[in-house]
Amino acid sequence: MINYPEIYWLTLTALMTSMFYMPYITRLIVQLGPRNAALDPDGNHQLEAKWAQRAKRAHYNAVENLVVFAPLVIVVHLLGLHNETTELAVKTYFFARLGHYVVYLFGVPFIRTLLFLVSWVCQVTLALTVLGAI
Repeated sequence: MINYPEIYWLTLTALMTSMFYMPYITRLIVQLGPRNAALDPDGNHQLEAKWAQRAKRAHYNAVENLVVFAPLVIVVHLLGLHNETTELAVKTYFFARLGHYVVYLFGVPFIRTLLFLVSWVCQVTLALTVLGAI
């Protein structure tokens, strides 16, 4: 049993999000070569492969949503609001974001939107839990 499941799943989500850059950066290195890719600190080179462009957008979207998700999880934890609903919300968020990244990478539009909405509902669930306690 995990003592702090919300923090555990938040940590996994942050780690996963931090790795989402790897495919498109690898593609940039293949496209430009290691030296030229390293000499592009401002990201001025456009990724040629459509999948790499989608991977980059999916990574940015994951980071943008982590900014909302992480504080909610931390507040739930600090206020001691752990329950089955919050645990389910953080687990579901993790897998929804993983799925969102994968289907975004492959360019699957409707499922991507559905998975985004699932992750958003998880955020709202955590927010309502906090608001219900204060």
